[in-house]
Amino acid sequence: MASNVKRPKIAADSEEIVDDEPLQNFLQWCHKVELTMSNKVYLSKEGTVAEYGMLAKQEIDEGEVLFSIPRKVLLNQQNSKIKAVLEENKVTLENTSGWVPLLMALMYEYTYPQSHWTPYLSLWPNFKAPDHPMFWSKEEREKLLKGTGIREAVETDLKNIQNEYTDIVLPFIRSHLDLWDPEKHTLDLYKSLVAFVMAYSFQEPLDEEEEDEKDPNPPMMVPMADMLNHVSNHNANLEYTPDYLKMVAIRSIKAGEEIFNTYGEMANWQLLHMYGFTEPHQENSNDTADIQMTTVQKVAIQLAQNEEEQRFAAEKWNMLCDMEMVGDEGAFIFGKKGCLTDTEMYTTLKILSMEKEEFEVFQDQEWEEVDDEEEMAQALSYEGLPVLPPAWRRLLHAAIGATLDSYEDGVEADRKLLEEQEGLAKMDSRSRRALQVRYGQKKILQQLQQLTQAGASTSKTS
Repeated sequence: MASNVKRPKIAADSEEIVDDEPLQNFLQWCHKVELTMSNKVYLSKEGTVAEYGMLAKQEIDEGEVLFSIPRKVLLNQQNSKIKAVLEENKVTLENTSGWVPLLMALMYEYTYPQSHWTPYLSLWPNFKAPDHPMFWSKEEREKLLKGTGIREAVETDLKNIQNEYTDIVLPFIRSHLDLWDPEKHTLDLYKSLVAFVMAYSFQEPLDEEEEDEKDPNPPMMVPMADMLNHVSNHNANLEYTPDYLKMVAIRSIKAGEEIFNTYGEMANWQLLHMYGFTEPHQENSNDTADIQMTTVQKVAIQLAQNEEEQRFAAEKWNMLCDMEMVGDEGAFIFGKKGCLTDTEMYTTLKILSMEKEEFEVFQDQEWEEVDDEEEMAQALSYEGLPVLPPAWRRLLHAAIGATLDSYEDGVEADRKLLEEQEGLAKMDSRSRRALQVRYGQKKILQQLQQLTQAGASTSKTS
């Protein structure tokens, strides 16, 4: 979403000149629908990290409400003009993601000239401002995103979007030609709207007592809130009340500062995949690197010294699968302080490192989580990794090395690209964002490699 184009400031009040017609129409609409905005903030494309953003006109205190959105203004299937049709056919529109009803409402409202939300939707003329990797060519994804996990995630997205449109959306459109038109409401538009929902929608959190009993709330579009940009060190937060959604300052904000919401604790690969942008890798405290579970499986078999040991490694892996600790599409996730999937990683290293006698005893027991959660987290922290049992370190070190080998180039190659300011400035935005993702992941893996180095060459008997 980053833009280097300087645009005139757009003020929240009518006394200042507004020459961005779509934004002027949107602000007038906000006034009409009683979406209230503090006179201490304004919207602009100048002075922001990406496209539209919100900035402080004057100092803002912690706890101040920056804007308030009535629930009637939210764009979702319940508020859409076609609510009755969507409700009547909700079983037909059911799918795994739960997004289809909102997407059907968006397709209708976007192409209906008298839509209540036209001033809002006109801010995104083609829904491709966030440069999602799904809009990149396959060659670009292959070249720039190899090893990051984004390439595979995008391929899955595109396949699911195609299937969802063909199997659910298009038949529904054809049975409701008074509302939708297959010539207008195409797969291409549907894909663009999926990207729009990925980048800009919100999901209201469940109450704590509901989390284990209910599915997540469906996504919804929240005018004004979706214009705030994201950083991990944000200064505002969206609060949900029965009648309104309110953006509230969570710390004092100086005049001239941009106001940032948070999209959650997102690694750079997630930000690029879902939103089309990245944070500078050193500033993203939530950055992570994945080690595919299948990589650990392959390494465990490769480290075996004969066929009998290979069969034994496979037997232990099968038990981990039965315990639902590992899977073909899963990953062990490491952040900047240690492992974020510590139960799975700890149990995997423990079982794969067992000798036969120990494993046979373990098999005879009715397995339950007996290891202390705090102990597992500490063992897989950056402080704990160097003192893991040698066999554990050797296995983890080999898996880290195999993961680093999956990238196109090494850590140093990407470091040089980032440090060559002249060359970096000439890079297109896609290459720069992909570089931030790759380098951030590789730096985490490189540190893990160093922390587990002591056990890498230790003999099997140690």
